[in-house]
Amino acid sequence: MKKKVLGRGLDALIPEAKRAQQETTKTNEIDIDRIEPNPRQPRMVFDEARLEELATSIRENGVISPIMVRPHGDRFQLIAGERRLSAAQRIGLLKIPAIVREVPDDRLLEIALVENIQREQLNPMEEAQAYQKLIEETGQTQEQIAERLGKDRSTVANSIRLLKLPSAISQLVTAGKLSPGHARALLASGAAPLEMLRLAETILEKGWSVREAERQAKNSQREKLPRPPKVADPNETAAEDRLRLALGTKVEILTKAKNSGEIRIHFYSHEDLTRIFELITEK
Repeated sequence: MKKKVLGRGLDALIPEAKRAQQETTKTNEIDIDRIEPNPRQPRMVFDEARLEELATSIRENGVISPIMVRPHGDRFQLIAGERRLSAAQRIGLLKIPAIVREVPDDRLLEIALVENIQREQLNPMEEAQAYQKLIEETGQTQEQIAERLGKDRSTVANSIRLLKLPSAISQLVTAGKLSPGHARALLASGAAPLEMLRLAETILEKGWSVREAERQAKNSQREKLPRPPKVADPNETAAEDRLRLALGTKVEILTKAKNSGEIRIHFYSHEDLTRIFELITEK
């Protein structure tokens, strides 16, 4: 069986790549303010620390690898290299090295997706959404998309399954708190969204491996998982559940006296705390 290799590069996805390389033998220095963003950029979340590291590297060594753009009227539209462009803007560069290629609209997402996978791994939810968009835009099957990208069909299928996650759990996957393997174990449980979130909280608290999470998910329909202490008032119970779903984390309402108590919101990292704070203050 012929082995699929994603490392074959972007040129394998552009039929006219060799001809384009011959036509574009030099790197152009393009004004950064003439470059528009890629409307089909699959990346939605940027790691601030790693972006700052890249900016520092560019400040010291320059942009080693040029970005890729296409003509767009009297301006240019980014095809690949959004992190490099953002880092260059951050340190105040006026120009950036770029390769100019003619790329049709229907290839824009595909090339941006592969460039992100090769250079800087997308988070699992971004990758799943990009695969789904490719299928919707091209009308191709998961197997055909996998072949074009040099991936196994099961890899694409398992990725797309993550789009079935409740939003509160998909946020945990995006933030790197839950791995795709843990998330698929939750989906396999067939539990309702709230019960699934409780299982996710238990995974985080107990540090379960994916295998243990799969085992517990299989047993979740037969055995009740440990639950947070229940308050007597059903209205408080309902409020607690709504807060869990809204904030994407464990929330407890603890009644201390007849008309007093506290709301306890759990977080699992500094980034998680920042995310919850922003959710609360925005609302």
